[in-house]
Order: sequence, then C-alpha cells, then structure tokens
Amino acid sequence: MEEEQSQVNQPELSSPVQFYQSAVNAALHSPNGHLDLFLRFLLGLSLQTNQSHLQGLMTQTGSSSQTNQETVQFIKEKISEDLSAEKSINLFHCLNELNDGSLVEEIQQFLRSGRLSTDKLSPAQWSALVFILLSSEEDLEEFDLQKYSTSEEALLRLLPVIKASNKSLLSDCDLSERSCAALSSVLSSQSSRLRDLDLSFNKLQDSGVKLLSAGLESPHCKLQTLRLWDCSLSEISCEVLGSVLKNNPSRLKELDLSLNNIQDSGFLHLRGFLESPDCRLQTLRLMNCSLSEISCEVLGTALKNNPSRLTELGLSGNKIQDSGFLHLCGFLENPDCRLQTLRLWNCRLSKISCAALVSTLKANPSNLTELDLSHNNFQYSDVQQLQDLVESPNFKLQTLRWEGKALLFIK
Repeated sequence: MEEEQSQVNQPELSSPVQFYQSAVNAALHSPNGHLDLFLRFLLGLSLQTNQSHLQGLMTQTGSSSQTNQETVQFIKEKISEDLSAEKSINLFHCLNELNDGSLVEEIQQFLRSGRLSTDKLSPAQWSALVFILLSSEEDLEEFDLQKYSTSEEALLRLLPVIKASNKSLLSDCDLSERSCAALSSVLSSQSSRLRDLDLSFNKLQDSGVKLLSAGLESPHCKLQTLRLWDCSLSEISCEVLGSVLKNNPSRLKELDLSLNNIQDSGFLHLRGFLESPDCRLQTLRLMNCSLSEISCEVLGTALKNNPSRLTELGLSGNKIQDSGFLHLCGFLENPDCRLQTLRLWNCRLSKISCAALVSTLKANPSNLTELDLSHNNFQYSDVQQLQDLVESPNFKLQTLRWEGKALLFIK
C-alpha cells in the first residue's frame, strides 16, 4: 500500500523535457543549493557533443535539439520569475551548459554600445547583468554603481556584485536606510570580500547607520574603509559607530564622517574607539562637522595615548581655534606619532598656532609630509618660520599650503 502511495506522489515524466524541467525545479527548491552542480552536470550531459567523450562508459541518453530548446526556454522563464541572485546565477550556468548565451549577449551588446538603460531592464536582464559582472574580475576589484544607475533599486539588484567586490563606490545614488539594511547583510556575510565602502552624499540619516552597524559589529566584517560624507548624520550616528567600533575595532583603517553635523557631543562617543589598543585607524577625516576646541582636547588626549598608527588627520572647516590646536600639539610631540598629513584649512587659527607648531616640530621633526593651513589668520612672517624649518634636512615636510597656495619642498 505504501509503495502504491509513493507511486501516486511521484510526478509522471512522460518526456525528456519533463525530466529536465523536474530537475530544474528540484534544484530551485533545494534549501542549500546542494543540487546546483548536479543540475549543471546533468544538463551538460544531455548534449550529444558531450556524450561522445563518455563512449564505452554509458549508453547514449542525449536529448534532441528540440528538447534542449524547450529546456532552455523553461530555464529562461524561471529566471524571469525574479529569483534570488544565487539561484539565478546557477540557472545562467545551466544555460551555458546548454550552449545558450542569448540573454547574456543581449546585455553585453547594450554595455558595448553604451545604451544600457537599467530603468527598463526586466528581472531576467538584471540577473544577466549580475552574471556578467560576477564573471569579470576587473569589475569586481572596484564597483561603481553610478556606471549603471543612481537608484536604490539598482543597488538591491546588484547586491551580489557588491558582495563580491573589494571596493564599492555608492556615493550620490539616492540611497536610504533600506540600502543600509541590505549592505549590513553583505558585511555580515562570511563570503563577502568588501573592504572599501563609500556611501557619501546619500541621505542615510541616523536610522540608516543604526541598520549598517549590525554588519559592522559582525565578526565576519572585513571592512577597512568607510566613507559617509554628507549623509545627514548627527551625534546619534557617532554614538552608534563609537559603540560598534569600540567592540570590533581591529579592521577599520579609514573613517570619513565629513560634512555631517556630529558636533562635539557626537565626537565624544568616538573616544573609546580611538583609545582602544586594538584600534588600527590610519585615516580620520572630520571636515565641516561643527567641532570646536572641546573635540580637539578629547582627540589630542586619545591620540597621545594611542598615537602610533594614525597617518592622516583632517579637521578642516571646524572652529577649533588656537586653544583647540594647542591640545593637538601633545600628540604631535609624541615620539611615536606617525602622522604624515594634517589638514586644518579654515579653522580660525592665528600666529599662536603657527608658533606652537614650529615649537612642536622642533621638538619632534616627526613624519609630517603634508600640511594644509589655508584660509587661517596667518601672515607671511608666521608661515616663514615653517618654511625655514622644512628647508632643513632634518624635516620631511614636502607640501605646505596657506592662503590657498601650495609651497612644495623637494628634498
């Protein structure tokens, strides 16, 4: 009785086409993709040209040309159903096994002609674009979303490409917190290769950073560079980032929060991360962030306690004034200071800061190679003191900018 019931539940495969369709459906419904490779092998084996290599090992079971065409059409219909990226990619591999590259060639022609309009792509065409990009090692090194579309829909469609890329440029693409949730899953993935993420000039807001933080705190997160220029962030985002990065500080090497209204209250939340002995940060940019001397006092103390890795510091466009800059001098005087680039344009500095910097550099010639003091209240006589120092063979400074001018010193 059980045998009869089993026979009733089995699908009737009255033709080779139904057999291959059933195999495709079985692979699509497998929870962990364990049938994917088997399906590719099965479809490749169905071609007469491939079976010629197996003569003597098995009887001929090759299907007819008509069967293959119907199987190809069935697979294309499945791709059109807007499947997950992983399942769609496997089906494109299946089409390759059946020697059909029509969907891929269609998108490649658009790419070559420069007439690709992602606004009009069907789900199948989106999947073809993902397949093409994942097959190109050159594209995966650096992926720029603006080359294809400046929309959140495009980002969500191309998420597998972002996951496989080393560097993803997603700036000014009209992204929101929905994108942050998707990117968080990418950062949390053990198979993700993403090291460099640029989300600048998108209105992510604090809610978006909160969603992104789940990926940043994942032990699988490999991110080394995070740029968030002008993303409508406040002190709340700094509180979230400060907590996450303090708990998982060892990978991030570059953090750019410029053009956000984080204020001193926000910067205070980053102190624990900067002071952590596991902090590997090399570049910190906080330009036009509504900071004052208070932030400089905190920053100076944190960097003085943990100075050995930071090589670039950008504080331009903040009202740090002379009192703020003096707090940074303790860091610059530290013999372990490795800072190479310091940008302080438009920071309301006067000759007091210039004199302090001269004194600091005399005490520790350091590694500083680039110094930007443009648009501050300096006279030429103030800057002349720095020029005299950098002309000395004991100093490494090569570029000095003031009043919008750049003076280059070649050693």
